[in-house]
Amino acid sequence: MLLDKYLGEYQFSERHAIEINAPAFQIIEAAAAYDPRQDPFFRCMIALRELPSRLLQRQTAAPPFGLQNFSQLERNEQELVYGLIGRFWLASYGLVDITDGPAFLDYRQPGVAKLALGYAVHPSSGGNRLVTETRIFCPDRASRLRFTPYWYAIRLVSGLIRRRMLRAIKTACESAPAAQQP
Repeated sequence: MLLDKYLGEYQFSERHAIEINAPAFQIIEAAAAYDPRQDPFFRCMIALRELPSRLLQRQTAAPPFGLQNFSQLERNEQELVYGLIGRFWLASYGLVDITDGPAFLDYRQPGVAKLALGYAVHPSSGGNRLVTETRIFCPDRASRLRFTPYWYAIRLVSGLIRRRMLRAIKTACESAPAAQQP
């Protein structure tokens, strides 16, 4: 699995899945095209998460956090992996700019966590099963101690967002005309 390639070692993870009656390539295309900013729940939760930071800033704030902050690490017809590096427990997220998969793999700095967000399509009796999994690797004790309370604070909301995302991808795939493989 591509997710194992990019983050085979991790301390935190969350996984969700849904059955979708569509070909694998169409499901991965829908996952890549999904924009969480279209979900009012996502926008509301990100606004709430970023409220303290925005209240303290006097100048124009950065755009709200979203998938645009991630780098696509790799994609094929059955899998898609995004990566993010930072100090997620900070109000600013402490993001590190990475450009691609090799940069993600090569990055090693104490105190800075790595996050991989993967989508994988597996054949099932109902067509295909789309699995999304998030993995977080904290390279040292200090980053684990800082990330752990943040993880438990956001995990429930993150899971709700993922389940909403999966339903939106399912709807997009199953309501679209049958796609032809490229």
